Amino acid sequence: MMSESPLMEIIADLSRELKELSFNSPVSFVYDPTEYARAPLAEYLAKYGMPPKKVLFMGMNPGPWGMLQTGVPFGEVSLVRDWMRIEALIGRPVTVHPKRPVEGFACKRSEVSGSRLWGWARERYGSAEDFFAGFLVLNYCPLAFFDKDGKNITPDKLRVEDKTQLYRLCDGATKRMVEHLSPEWVIGIGRFACDRSMAALDGTDVKVGRITHPSPANPEANKGWQKIIERELDELGIKIP
Repeated sequence: MMSESPLMEIIADLSRELKELSFNSPVSFVYDPTEYARAPLAEYLAKYGMPPKKVLFMGMNPGPWGMLQTGVPFGEVSLVRDWMRIEALIGRPVTVHPKRPVEGFACKRSEVSGSRLWGWARERYGSAEDFFAGFLVLNYCPLAFFDKDGKNITPDKLRVEDKTQLYRLCDGATKRMVEHLSPEWVIGIGRFACDRSMAALDGTDVKVGRITHPSPANPEANKGWQKIIERELDELGIKIP
């Protein structure tokens, strides 16, 4: 049995701190996959989270058909199971919205963002081991938020007082994770993750950049996402073999 990664300890600390927070309307449901899907997340970090990393890709927060199901950031089920070779039983959030079920590795829905991100990594590097030798993907915020109708609420859409307390804790955890991984670059997947990474790492020597988010809700991502982000990485000076 693998011992837990120091990254898991940081994330577990953050989860405990976030439990003390309460969130105002329109938030009605809060899911924390780092808690109920701890087993596959811990395996992901133990297998692939060994420092140092050249690049840490930072996402916003868990997606409904990705990390909420598998515990792995952007964790599209088939790629987590078949490419990363991770599969484990998971629990469930305390309260579940009927429109936002948690089915774990039995989930049949595809996480398009995760399919694009991990599909690119597999196509470019072949094995998961070769990709994770220099890269890792984490999320800035471990929580997912839904309103009473099951609509996804991203962290940037929370009320100001909720964002303030959330960002303070997530900034601290981000800094701890970066100190552990010692990356040359932190690359925000989308503007939000880039902006929060810059705020959390202000005063450090770590370089922060941004790539286009792979979400199908982002029109740019639907115009050949892989070519777009490889160009963006190249412009930053990050060479992809």
